[in-house]
Amino acid sequence: MTWWNRKRRAVAAVVGAGSLAVAGAIVLPMTQASAAASCRVSYAVTSQWPGGFGAAVDVTNLGDPVSSWTLTWTFASGQTITQLWNGSVTQSGTQVTVRNAAYNGSVATNGKASFGFNGAWTSANPVPTSFALNGTTCTGGVSTTAVPTSTRPPTSAAPTSAAPTSRPPTSAVPTSGAVTSTPASGTPVARYGQLRVCGTTMCDKNGNKVQLRGISSMWLNWETQPYAENLSALQWMRDNWNLQVIRAAMGVEPAGAYLSDPNKARSQVETIINNAVTAGVYVIVDYHAHEAQNNTQAAVSFFADLARRYGHLPNVIWEPYNEPLQVSWTGVLKPYHQSVINAIRAVDADNIIVLGTPTWSQDVDVAAQSPVSGTNLMYTLHFYSCTHTQFLRDKANTALRAGLPLFVTEWGASHADGGLDGRICDAEAQTWIDWMKSNGISWTAWKLDVGNDTTNLLSAGAPVTGGWNNYLHGHAPFVVANMK
Repeated sequence: MTWWNRKRRAVAAVVGAGSLAVAGAIVLPMTQASAAASCRVSYAVTSQWPGGFGAAVDVTNLGDPVSSWTLTWTFASGQTITQLWNGSVTQSGTQVTVRNAAYNGSVATNGKASFGFNGAWTSANPVPTSFALNGTTCTGGVSTTAVPTSTRPPTSAAPTSAAPTSRPPTSAVPTSGAVTSTPASGTPVARYGQLRVCGTTMCDKNGNKVQLRGISSMWLNWETQPYAENLSALQWMRDNWNLQVIRAAMGVEPAGAYLSDPNKARSQVETIINNAVTAGVYVIVDYHAHEAQNNTQAAVSFFADLARRYGHLPNVIWEPYNEPLQVSWTGVLKPYHQSVINAIRAVDADNIIVLGTPTWSQDVDVAAQSPVSGTNLMYTLHFYSCTHTQFLRDKANTALRAGLPLFVTEWGASHADGGLDGRICDAEAQTWIDWMKSNGISWTAWKLDVGNDTTNLLSAGAPVTGGWNNYLHGHAPFVVANMK
């Protein structure tokens, strides 16, 4: 099964889990790839829900530098890995083999390589008790820790068919030089112009409050067709759905995403930006990551480059971190955000930046206790209406009372797994819609793609170029009705 393959979420029910620390001396052949070494492995179950779990693994090299690594272990109760990032995985029965990605194979003495994954379990989910690095066993003690209580499974199912080998034409992406734009008459950007933060919401060029409504792409590295990159489709959504903003969800950590194929990922994002300029709509550049702080420099370089070339446009909204995991706001996320903000503000003084918050962008009340310094900053809130009810609105209301500007860059009328069961919780979703409207909170709904789960907006056979009146799927009718 690969249905946890897209995004890690948390559910209220926690079944129990733990973490494991393994340390020991190992002897390896004397090559740079596997020199004489010792190691320490930390395995932590970061979230668990009925039938699934998320885990984070750190491998610390206590010996000679290595240029590549392979970590192996056995799952005692038949657990399976369904998605892994910052590495590649193969599994044969209970035996798991994880190899480094192209960018994290070299590990200096006392350096660390990290990866994370989502998995599935049935009867039990005990932590592994033994690991081998480059073929040599590390042994040590085991310690367990409790799983945080606000956990939920990932949001979107894997595509049911492979991505096409060729793509329909999209608009051309300029390879150099600045993009210029005169917004088409009557388009959202023509009406509202340069946006800015005002109080807990956003205002247009005339100081009037604005609530943008739109949709998010699928993870661009996993989309079944390039729906989000097609200019005709974007114009059709603008004219028929009243779309005002599109979110370009650029995957970062998984295989085939930005860190492993930056040229492809950047090209997809730039296509969407340029289409948004042509169509006169706003575009959110979403760094769709869960552990971006592990490679802050990659994010800084990405946003510095795009801000230099597109930051003069009123269309662009920056989202430097989609959904951080359960990490410290003050100790981890604020320093990360400040680094990226500094890079953007060096060349783009005024476009809005939306900052991801802890626990899959739910803990906006925590962020409100210690906001990031800067101007035109907003904070990310995500919800899925079958899972997130009044308790999450209470957290958001706390943030609003503290003066924190919010932007819901992702939501669904489904369970937090993206709606694998096909259920639509439209009554609770309407409560959320009404709450966002009353508070002037802009939103983009998850996600523009074809598939079986509730949050895929399109049904099989939907043309890439738009014209989807007869192809609405799942929560799409509800989303479209609330965009108009």
